[in-house]
Amino acid sequence: MLNSIKRYIKMILRSNGLYVEKSTSKNAVLSLIKSLYPIAIDKDLIRLGPEYDGGYLVPDDLENIKACFSPGVGRMSNFEFSCLEYGMQLFLADKSVDGPGIENKQLNFLKKYVGPINNDDYTTLDDWVASSMGNDPGDLMLQMDIEGFEYFTILNASEQLLKRFRVIVIEFHNLHKLWNKEFYLTASLVFQKILQNHYCIHIHPNNISPLYVQNGVEIPSVAEFTFIRKDRSENKGFRTDFPHQLDRDNTPNSPVVLPKIWYKA
Repeated sequence: MLNSIKRYIKMILRSNGLYVEKSTSKNAVLSLIKSLYPIAIDKDLIRLGPEYDGGYLVPDDLENIKACFSPGVGRMSNFEFSCLEYGMQLFLADKSVDGPGIENKQLNFLKKYVGPINNDDYTTLDDWVASSMGNDPGDLMLQMDIEGFEYFTILNASEQLLKRFRVIVIEFHNLHKLWNKEFYLTASLVFQKILQNHYCIHIHPNNISPLYVQNGVEIPSVAEFTFIRKDRSENKGFRTDFPHQLDRDNTPNSPVVLPKIWYKA
């Protein structure tokens, strides 16, 4: 009888365009957050890029990185230009624009989205790097802001390629959806994959939207994560300096500070 009632309720909801989804347990969400507690390392954080959206905190360990790969092209490319000062080659990709906001012969632009497949509109991260760098085995940096496609892109990337990225900076979107079971499973696998060989060393919420609160857990919908490969740093425990003195708001909206539940206070 109870199952019949449940099926009837689901049928009524579906007829109105509503669907019942499995929810992630609070313990599972908290466990994932705990796995991402930023690590204190033996290197300072520096800011690359502008004093607003498009600037990121990275470890002061950029010497001899061969190239920066930056899928997702904004109006400005200040972060990428900052990489030139360290002698990096620059590779940008975005199907939605015809090129970076500033013309520069040192920028290599690919008019494609970066994602999980190869076709006229998309390239995988592995194929993009291989076609750009050939057999060059040097360290790389990844800076990615691709509006939600970061999850598919990382899952599709080979572990061999991810190990080549000494520094990884990714703006993760839709984190408030961690309460959705299917999204949680995808995001959890993505973070596990990165954390196999990298430490999370910084998290900065994007204040484009306020914190999302469910079951007493505060989650930034969008946040910038910085990772460093484990062989490049010494684990000194956990970071507690949030917000960092170099953090800046992304928008004129009210500031959003990383909730204490996201770091080892």
